[in-house]
Amino acid sequence: MTFHSFVPDKSIDLLQCWVDELNVTVVVSNPRKTKLGDFKVRGNKLIVSVNNNLNKYAFLITFTHELAHAFVFKKHTNSLKPHGNSWRLTFKSMMLNFLTPDYFPEDILKVLSNHIIIPKASTFSDVELSKVLRNYDSRNALTISDLLEGVIFKLSNGKVFEKGIKLRKRFKCIEIKTNKVYLFHPLAEVEIVQ
Repeated sequence: MTFHSFVPDKSIDLLQCWVDELNVTVVVSNPRKTKLGDFKVRGNKLIVSVNNNLNKYAFLITFTHELAHAFVFKKHTNSLKPHGNSWRLTFKSMMLNFLTPDYFPEDILKVLSNHIIIPKASTFSDVELSKVLRNYDSRNALTISDLLEGVIFKLSNGKVFEKGIKLRKRFKCIEIKTNKVYLFHPLAEVEIVQ
């Protein structure tokens, strides 16, 4: 499956140029819970994968993120930190090509321009960017940030929790069955228990 239908039309030519230059295999994969995309090396083959459930803007950012890993690997192999300065500079220079309304809506551009100043290891780690990108998802999932303190919710694995206070970055919640405390990312998807 080609990546072309998953990104904004105007970005296809430049992305394809990078794919050709890197001679990278692109895999559009089924959704993974722990990551939006990844970069791997198998033998002498470079492989970039991106989840197929991302909206076109999230896909473009994630795809560029993973291609930046491929460029850094091609230049330095495994001698550098995965999200170190070389990757940050590469990702930033690649993303600057897309920082116009031709590629992203205005609300994403505002947050994205801040994100690329010091990019995080994951788009999901940047809560503001993730929130704005979610506005363009086809399904509108409920997140823990949408709930009031004290609301009982469950995860897709069936575990039931009570939402607690927000600490610095995460919400402190108690699992009902065990009384154990867990910390949740603000954008963790949940379902209210009736």
